[in-house]
Amino acid sequence: MPNPKKPRALKVVSGTIQPSRDTTVAVDLPMVAETPKAPDWLPNAHAIKEWDRLAPILVANKLLTEAGLSALGMLCALHGKLVQLWSAGEAPVASMVAQYRNLINDFGLTPVAQGKVKPVGEEPAGNKFANRGKRAA
Repeated sequence: MPNPKKPRALKVVSGTIQPSRDTTVAVDLPMVAETPKAPDWLPNAHAIKEWDRLAPILVANKLLTEAGLSALGMLCALHGKLVQLWSAGEAPVASMVAQYRNLINDFGLTPVAQGKVKPVGEEPAGNKFANRGKRAA
């Protein structure tokens, strides 16, 4: 019996996806050009401080889109809540830590995730050795 085709999502997670065989087209979302101000609904000063720290980094690396602003807000709000809990000597529940970890991975903010997240609009470099049959001068 032949092996079934491995789903694309599993190839991405395992790191075995081959760009030459990947035909998925990414959605082109509008980029955030300037660092946005922290939303008013962030719950505490720790969350606002995290927004002020992360937003410029994400904008500079072209990783923040208009659609990603609310996810960044959630990330910062969750960070603020975690800091409050730890400051009070309490431990956060595992689901909060797991959700935080998922959000920072989505933005490429962990060492492992940095290799998986590519800035929007970055094109793969062409083959510098390909001369299309022409002799180099």
